Amino acid sequence: MADACALDPTRTLACRNTPEATHLKLISTALIFFTSAVGISSPVFLARLFRKSPAYAHTLLLIKCYAAGVILSTSLVHVLPEAFAALADCRVASRRPWRDFPFSGFVSMTGALVALLVDVAATSSSHAQQHAQYAPIEEGKKGGCAREGGADEEVEEVARIKQRLVAKVLEVGIVFHSVIIGVTMGMSQNLCTIRPLVAALSFHQIFEGMGLGGCIAQAGFNLGTTASMCAMFSVTTPMGIFLGMLIFYLTGYDDSNVNALISEGLLGSLSSGILIYMALVDLIAADFFHNKAMSSKPWLKKASYTALVLGSVSMSVLALWA
Repeated sequence: MADACALDPTRTLACRNTPEATHLKLISTALIFFTSAVGISSPVFLARLFRKSPAYAHTLLLIKCYAAGVILSTSLVHVLPEAFAALADCRVASRRPWRDFPFSGFVSMTGALVALLVDVAATSSSHAQQHAQYAPIEEGKKGGCAREGGADEEVEEVARIKQRLVAKVLEVGIVFHSVIIGVTMGMSQNLCTIRPLVAALSFHQIFEGMGLGGCIAQAGFNLGTTASMCAMFSVTTPMGIFLGMLIFYLTGYDDSNVNALISEGLLGSLSSGILIYMALVDLIAADFFHNKAMSSKPWLKKASYTALVLGSVSMSVLALWA
């Protein structure tokens, strides 16, 4: 087992340059902040720009399907394999209990179940609130048409609340992932690892931001909430980098430390489970099986599926570099 963990000392020495690594990480924070802001704000800006357009609803649906593909690929191609790799590292897997149980899969499953619990609880609460709000109105109305109109309004309001919940929970899962990426890069002093990550993470944040931004646009938040959610995503990875740098300089706690690998693996698995649930249940299933416009227009369903595939592929290709 010791041989399997052995590193090439010549390559390690050549790649490890703390002052140059620090300079590169400072540059990367500005670049990643810019690409994150562009990625998440683009769908939101386009949605507000074309809100009065006849094709607005269809365009927003296509953006949302593209976003679902990005989120699904992020969880299955990026986050979960990285979590498995961290807990399968020989320095971790040689110890108990990590060698005795598949913690990555278990924690990922737990994340999905937690997301389901939050989803069910919030949906039940919103249904109860809306029923209490509309019940007096419906009781005071007479005639079937009036009651039907009140029911339709209730259904639309519940759907709007559900979509906002989806966007918020989705951002929580993505923020977990972004913090892990940032802290890992911030603690690393290995130039051979950091150089390719800077360019790859810049593109990564654009696509992931587009995915989250599409869901935020669909939810129809007010301007203040939209701005705060966009800002949170934009600053999370740069703040993670600064936090990682601070941890290293205060404690010398390197990213290759066993405890760091365990933390990365567990948090990555948890966020992966959340993202998988959100992508499959709240994004893909909700639109492809419960969207009236898509059900009545075959061309829209085909276009939406194409957008879903393009989102998945575009994010998956980035796994070649990050």
